[in-house]
Amino acid sequence: MSTPSVRKSRSQMSSANPPAPTARGRVIFVGTGPGDPDLLTLGAIAALADASAVILDHERQAEILAHPAITLGEGAEVSTLGLSEAGKPLTPSARAKIVIKHASAGRRVVRLVSGDPFLDNAVADEAAACVRGGIDFEVVPGVSSLTAVPEYAGIDLIHAGGVHFASVTDGKFNKVNTSQWGMVPTVVVSTVVSMIAGLVEAARTAGRPDDDHVLATLHGGSTEQVTISTTLAELVAAVRAVRPPASDPVHVIMGNAAEQRQELSWYETKPLFGWRVLVPRTRDQAAPMVARLRTYGAHSEEVPTISVEPPRSPLQMDKAVRGLVEGRYEWVAFTSVNAVRAVREKFEEYGLDARAFSGLKVATVGDVTAHALQAWGIEPDLVPSGEQSAAGLAAEFPPYDDVLDPINRVFLPRADIATETLAAGLQRLGWEVEDVTAYRTVRAAPPPASVREAIKTGKFDAAVFTSSSTVRNLVGIAGKPHPSTIVAVIGPATAKTCEEHGLRVDVIAAKPSVVELADALASFAATRRDGLIAAGEPVLKPSQRRPPVRRTRP
Repeated sequence: MSTPSVRKSRSQMSSANPPAPTARGRVIFVGTGPGDPDLLTLGAIAALADASAVILDHERQAEILAHPAITLGEGAEVSTLGLSEAGKPLTPSARAKIVIKHASAGRRVVRLVSGDPFLDNAVADEAAACVRGGIDFEVVPGVSSLTAVPEYAGIDLIHAGGVHFASVTDGKFNKVNTSQWGMVPTVVVSTVVSMIAGLVEAARTAGRPDDDHVLATLHGGSTEQVTISTTLAELVAAVRAVRPPASDPVHVIMGNAAEQRQELSWYETKPLFGWRVLVPRTRDQAAPMVARLRTYGAHSEEVPTISVEPPRSPLQMDKAVRGLVEGRYEWVAFTSVNAVRAVREKFEEYGLDARAFSGLKVATVGDVTAHALQAWGIEPDLVPSGEQSAAGLAAEFPPYDDVLDPINRVFLPRADIATETLAAGLQRLGWEVEDVTAYRTVRAAPPPASVREAIKTGKFDAAVFTSSSTVRNLVGIAGKPHPSTIVAVIGPATAKTCEEHGLRVDVIAAKPSVVELADALASFAATRRDGLIAAGEPVLKPSQRRPPVRRTRP
């Protein structure tokens, strides 16, 4: 009698679903290169997109996460290793404990490492600790700072007569690791500022002379890069004069290669190198321009001047979205990324997606807005080929044809303070325009006191304005830029607003595009640099040259 009950129990066991396996943590050591976010590999970008936790070597790596190509995994927690209580870099074992703690919770942890993980940094101990703790790990190699930083400093290592590389960022220099330094023409060492004195002593012990040519590069590959040309005997004093933190990385090049730098210096001679550029926009809107400015060597600081909020009453937008779904419109015309975002959010509120645009024609004022639509899965039917603005779109918009166009209405979602340029232009073409307030723009809160002070006292080398509202709002919340600050604007209307506020405009973009604006500022800076060189004057940044008065153009 017991057999059937046993069989029944086995049947029940076989039909039950097996328990889900426990989530297993994983650590991915990702090499980021020496400091330039553009050196990230496709593997690094993919790892960050899947991360549930990201651990930075230091705070400066946060700039990498702001790069427009980077998208973090949803809900990814970002933290920084930081320093010990004594203010010194953490030991490998201390770093390993932090990494394992994150991974033990079943997370996919991306550990960002400067340079190449196994070549530039002592992360092998962290990886070994993962193995001992039962945590899987993998490595995404990066560009080694040992070779990249000399190139950013303008050093030709191929013709250096033989090179010895060394990476010593923990512990101290010893004879075993440094005995060959006196036997090769060029030595490249990756270390930290606190270890410079030990490096000099090791080099002398190995036989390198006190008058040996030396280059020391701090923050290599970043827009804050500084390269010091000195001798072995003066190296400690030369680095100390720059006053870098003791934990900062530094690359030291000793010997033949250090003598050749002047001919090949390319990074620190970029037209905007070291310029501090004020970008009065929100970060998501500023990304393409900030990325472009960085290619010219500039360091951008975004200061939000407006805040985007929903309309005071949602009824108008609700009615318009229902009309769109019911086939009330022939065209939808988007004038900004914010308009795309507002309509998309309203769609999601109703449980709709991009398929509701089927059968509609879609127009945008320019490429940036078009990209926002494409990210939503919508391909615009019309983007101005000439001027990318409301006027440019109106100039290329097709007139209403009562034979070819079954419906004569255009849905125009826009800001509450937008001009009537596009609506008026479409009406002249015979269209009935439903002009709907999709969002409101209100003045943002003032920036921190330190930023306001920097704006007023000329600490910024340039300010770039992309609309009249950014000019008015920046002046309203932070005051006018100092007369020494170069002012660059996206077009004539913005230039006029600047002049109304007492600002002389130095640069106007050839086309109303944020990338064109960045290019125009770089061209201005290059011409300015060439003029100073031709006149035999030092090439100083605008923040270093303070004219007494700035006059507006008549």
